[in-house]
Amino acid sequence: MLSIKLQDITPKTKKTQVLCAFVTQNTAAGLDGLDPQIMQEIKQSIKEMGDTLGKTSVITTLNKLGAKKILLVGLGKKITNDSFRFAAGKIALYAKNVGVTEISIIIPKGSSAKQLLHTSQIIEGLKMSLFSFDVYKEPKKDARKLSDVTLLGPNTPQINKIITHSSKVSDAVTFTKEIANLPPNDCPPAKLADIAKSIITAKTKNSIKCTIISKNELKTKGFGGITAVGQGSKNEPKLIILEYNGGKLQEKPVVIVGKAVTFDTGGISIKPGAKMDEMKFDKCGGCTVLGIMKAVSELKIPQNIVGVIPSVENMPSSSSYRPGDIIKLYSKKTAEILNTDAEGRLILADAISYAEQKYTPKAIIDFATLTGACIIALGNNVAGMVTNNAQLAYKFKESSRNTSEEIWQLPLNDDYIDMIKSNIADIKNMGIDKAAGTIAAAAFLHQAIKNQTPWIHFDIAGVAWTQSATKYKPYNPKGATGFGVRLVLDYISKIK
Repeated sequence: MLSIKLQDITPKTKKTQVLCAFVTQNTAAGLDGLDPQIMQEIKQSIKEMGDTLGKTSVITTLNKLGAKKILLVGLGKKITNDSFRFAAGKIALYAKNVGVTEISIIIPKGSSAKQLLHTSQIIEGLKMSLFSFDVYKEPKKDARKLSDVTLLGPNTPQINKIITHSSKVSDAVTFTKEIANLPPNDCPPAKLADIAKSIITAKTKNSIKCTIISKNELKTKGFGGITAVGQGSKNEPKLIILEYNGGKLQEKPVVIVGKAVTFDTGGISIKPGAKMDEMKFDKCGGCTVLGIMKAVSELKIPQNIVGVIPSVENMPSSSSYRPGDIIKLYSKKTAEILNTDAEGRLILADAISYAEQKYTPKAIIDFATLTGACIIALGNNVAGMVTNNAQLAYKFKESSRNTSEEIWQLPLNDDYIDMIKSNIADIKNMGIDKAAGTIAAAAFLHQAIKNQTPWIHFDIAGVAWTQSATKYKPYNPKGATGFGVRLVLDYISKIK
């Protein structure tokens, strides 16, 4: 467990294993008035570091300071909303690699608003970069881990509050990564349901409840998409619902829906064998929802939030649904199945229809590793966004800038909706050939909306886990990224 505290003390007098300072414009913030020899070494190190973001340099103090060592880390030539997060991540990796258990980090001086922002980014970078998925590895003997961090800056209630808030947000991202990285043999839909139940603790039980709808009830209540996709596996499908009541009693909730295919073989339309192991990450949308719900309950967010997670395992068997089948979705619309590997839109359509009818929400947000076409269009660093509401899109673009979780809006008009019309059913689960695959999938989801509810869809197929073209960020180690948790929490925090 990482302990983070705030201390208002002159950096040169602080006793610490490593004193960390951020470097920008040839200056190490907070390091002035030190021993002349050390100052000369700092200046030389800054010169050698250049303007590279995340570049580090270590200086031994020779007992001339309270700190044994000074770690300089570059913020780059131009400071962005991700600079402190990235640089703090490099500090965390340094501590991890050399076995340091305690460090101190100088919060650069500036306006109160800037110090709060930078403190938040520093904590996120630190905590997310320390994560490693080693559940299935033999524990290392005598492994020393970073356990104590002191932030050096003004000891104000506002900064202490942001430390607590950002720590819980970061912990929610870590929680999301841990679940998303679980292998399919250890995380069928039933296990995901158990994890959802575990979010309810003694501290949160009065504000959040969990409901699980299982196979027979799903079929009886008309969840035709979830039932069809899940019927080929011995691991039965589940619809996981988490309801958090932090707002006024009659206030409409925000509903967050997440695709959770715990393993996706493609079903009868089976995928190629190459990289099929990565299909354990097809549950990442649902894992994002779990992380968000954990955070809102622990942070006591003053909103009503509902998380809806349709969870299935898509397997080929004698009981699998087939290309050519026609199924009836929860919306009562019929869907022609052209490809059983286009399963995510079927289970999401059911969940979205259910959410709109049951909760009459103020907005529906969905996350899904939905289409390989999104990777072709946008690569591995930007999520696709499709919406029916310009204001909702604007707010999420703002949250994207704040969190550096990048998104790009794709269009949705009648031409794309026409692409999913079927000759023998209301709609079909594939568009026309390979044209606009990401938008065609989103158009299918849009058909689940009946009452003009503001809706926004995030296709996270390219960003949910680190892939070959993923841009390096120290806070995104190999595996699941937890994309979307910080994005939604930032959006929720600004709802009036």
